[in-house]
Amino acid sequence: MSGESTTRTAPRSGGTGTAQAGGSRFGQRLSGVAVALGLVLFLGGFAWGAVAYRPYTVPTSSMTPTIDAGDRVLAQRIHAGDIRRGDVVVFEDKTWVTNSKVVKRVVAVGGDTVSCCTNGKLTVNGKQIDEPYLPKGTLAENMNFPTVTVPRGRLFLLGDERQGSLDSTAHLTDAAKGTVSSDAVSARVDAVVWPWKGMLGRPTGFEALGPLSQPGPLRIIELLIVAGAVLVLVGGAYGPIAARSGRSRARGTRPEAAGAR
Repeated sequence: MSGESTTRTAPRSGGTGTAQAGGSRFGQRLSGVAVALGLVLFLGGFAWGAVAYRPYTVPTSSMTPTIDAGDRVLAQRIHAGDIRRGDVVVFEDKTWVTNSKVVKRVVAVGGDTVSCCTNGKLTVNGKQIDEPYLPKGTLAENMNFPTVTVPRGRLFLLGDERQGSLDSTAHLTDAAKGTVSSDAVSARVDAVVWPWKGMLGRPTGFEALGPLSQPGPLRIIELLIVAGAVLVLVGGAYGPIAARSGRSRARGTRPEAAGAR
């Protein structure tokens, strides 16, 4: 009797080869949902940022050390009624500079009296203001000016580099006594993004005079963009990873010899 050789293979797992190569149907659906949700968060974050913020490049060193010359900032679009003492704002006033944006810090608002200095400190409504954002080793009294009463609807602004800043003190002889209309403000600086310095702190020295402004939604926008990017990457990587895993399992399946009969 002639010998008969047969070969038996290990049982196949359930499902089609396509499903094995690309992962389970549930995994594929979950991957698609993750990618779709990630795209919504990622693009939505950028869209929200484009609506809420505008980028500016600060050309001078008048806001040093808070913002150096050439720094790129993100400024939140705001209305005149949202401006608070201590805010760093972007505005345009033709009596200051023609056809150019200016970045300064609001130290007094309509109805305030402001002067400099008492014991080396800026004085607003009779209160001496702590200003930790000033360059180290300098005093506010390096820029003395008489008491100014800020008209309603206007602002008194200073640079953090008091000696080199062409701010309200340089326009005291103007009809508005160096003040700027609140309506001239287009945005409030929220963060220095290049080189990265992060969110600007809210100066607590003005708290006794009234509430400070709250940070804008920049952190939430960053979280949406990062979360969206992670979901897209993870969801998009599921297919290739599942396919590679399927091929590894297939290579591990060896033919089983049954022997001669």
